[in-house]
Amino acid sequence: MSLEALVVPGADLTDRLDRLPVLDTEVVFEGAVWDVRRDTVDLGDAGQVRREYVDHPGAVCIVALRESGGRDQVLLIQQYRHPVGAFEWELPAGLLDVAGEPPWVGAARELHEEADLAAGTWHVLIDYYGSPGGLSEALRVFLARDLTGVPRAERFTREGEEHGMPVCWVDLDEAHEAVLAGRVHNPGAVIGILTAHAARARDWAALRPRDAPWPEHPRYR
Repeated sequence: MSLEALVVPGADLTDRLDRLPVLDTEVVFEGAVWDVRRDTVDLGDAGQVRREYVDHPGAVCIVALRESGGRDQVLLIQQYRHPVGAFEWELPAGLLDVAGEPPWVGAARELHEEADLAAGTWHVLIDYYGSPGGLSEALRVFLARDLTGVPRAERFTREGEEHGMPVCWVDLDEAHEAVLAGRVHNPGAVIGILTAHAARARDWAALRPRDAPWPEHPRYR
């Protein structure tokens, strides 16, 4: 029973990257942005199972942080998300859909496109999976600092859900409280804000370089 399970030291708590044999695979739905794939997987003694999942290229999110009046502020944008019928407060973010583009460069591109900002200092803040039981999406959250505005002539023209979207700065402590109070629900924003708040309390000691290895993403394994 679970009460008798082994106690594992935190230092040994690491996900094991070990893909089981795929006996058959097929695309059962081809979408405009991503596909739905059906795999037959060999679980060894547990037999074979069929699993359908969204085949996703992965994504990046950006905690863009500035100091104002001695306080840290995080940039948030508000976008309409049709599947959940909500205007969510989010971090700047986007797909890793440009071939050969390093993740931090993709993050810089998204920060430019969605927030008209460039950053002089980049670090990896945290990595996570969006919903590992149903899609292959791996996400990396970057911390972007030393921010400057993009000249007006070089700004990106935003369309669709991004057209006219609100942009604001929020005190990091207040954003942290908003997450804990259940007023912010976007997973990238929740994870990014909580992690940035905790990392700052440790004087940013856990930050990784912008080009840190990312074997959890299949493309960079």
